[in-house]
Amino acid sequence: MTSLDSVLDQDGVRLTVDDAVATVTLTNPAKRNAQSPALWRALTEAGRALPGSVRVVVLRGEGKSFSAGLDRQAFTPEGFDGEPSFLDMARGPEAELDATIAEYQEAFTWWRRNDIVSIAAVQGHAIGAGFQLALACDLRIVAEDVQFAMRETSLGLVPDLTGTHSLVHLVGYPRALEICATGRFVHAEEAERTGLANLVVPGDELDSAARDLAGALLAAPRDAVVETKALLSGAVSRGDEEQRIAERAAQGRRLRDLAGITD
Repeated sequence: MTSLDSVLDQDGVRLTVDDAVATVTLTNPAKRNAQSPALWRALTEAGRALPGSVRVVVLRGEGKSFSAGLDRQAFTPEGFDGEPSFLDMARGPEAELDATIAEYQEAFTWWRRNDIVSIAAVQGHAIGAGFQLALACDLRIVAEDVQFAMRETSLGLVPDLTGTHSLVHLVGYPRALEICATGRFVHAEEAERTGLANLVVPGDELDSAARDLAGALLAAPRDAVVETKALLSGAVSRGDEEQRIAERAAQGRRLRDLAGITD
C-alpha cells in the first residue's frame, strides 16, 4: 500500500488520500467526536479538497464512538469561541438563521455526489448529528456495538442536517417517524434488518471491512459506477417510464464510450 497523503487536518477532521480511496476521520475521541460549526466547515472543506482521482470516500471516527452528535456547548449562552451561540442566532433575523443552517448542511451533502461512493464505518454512538452524518453516506458498515438515535426532538428541535430524507427512504415513513419522535436507540441487528446498515461486523473488523468494500467498489470501471449511481439515486423521484428512459440514455452513453465514439 502506498503511504497516505494528508490533505487536511483541522477542527477535528482529517482527510487522507491513498490513490483512489480517501478517508475522512473525526479526530476528537475525548469528546466522542461531538460536532460543532467549525467541524462542519472542515467537513465541507474536505469535500472540496478531494482530488479528482478519488472514487471512494470512507468516513470513520476515532475512539469508541463514531459521533455523539452536536456538542451541547452550542446551547450555552457563551457558545463556542469565536462563534455566535445558537441562542444568539435564534434571536437574529430569520433569513440569516436560514442561511446559517444551509451553510451547516453543506457538510452533509457532498457525500452523495455521483463521482464518488461514500462509506460510513460506524461504531458505538451515532447520535443526532452523528446519525445524520452516517445517513449522509451512500453505504454504512457498522460495528456490533453501534447505537443510532435521533435525539433532536428531546431538545425541542428537529433533525435539520439532511438526515430526514435518507432515513425515510431507507426505513419508510412510519418507522422513521417513530425513531425520530421517540429518540430511541437503533442497534446493529435492527439497523441491518431495516436497511440502515449494509453490513454488521465485530468492532475490531470495522476498518478492514470498510477497506474490503472500498476495494470491491473499485473493481468496476469508474464511469459505469458513476452512471449506475446516478440511475439508482434518481429512481425514487422518477416514474417507471422515466426510469426506463434514463436507463436507455445511460446505456447508450456507456456503449458509445466503449466503442470509442465521441459526440
